[in-house]
Amino acid sequence: MQLGNFSVSLTVKNIARSRDFYEKLGFQAISGEAGAGWLIMANSGCVIGLFQGMFDRNMLTFNPGWDSDGNTLTEFQDVREIQKALRSADVEFVTEADEDTSGPASCIVVDPDGNPILIDQHV
Repeated sequence: MQLGNFSVSLTVKNIARSRDFYEKLGFQAISGEAGAGWLIMANSGCVIGLFQGMFDRNMLTFNPGWDSDGNTLTEFQDVREIQKALRSADVEFVTEADEDTSGPASCIVVDPDGNPILIDQHV
């Protein structure tokens, strides 16, 4: 299974303060809008997402179709294929991608310890 680029999505209280903090650690914004409540930041292949007011808790995120710089890959496993494989392995979903569509879509599963995992395809 090819889950795509990995990042940690962090629920933040103040996106401007969080951006400033992570910039001090060497991260740079590569996508998003602080005014819209979200930023994707990268540092040497490490990717984090900062989200204010969008999620209840931190989560693991995979982006089929993206590399670690947010560039679109020419070949990747579609989120719907991933979802079908997970369903056949008896993984339960919190949200599901519509399998009758193509392009951007997402699904969410939760691991046995309650950690949400977002599979979020943007292409």
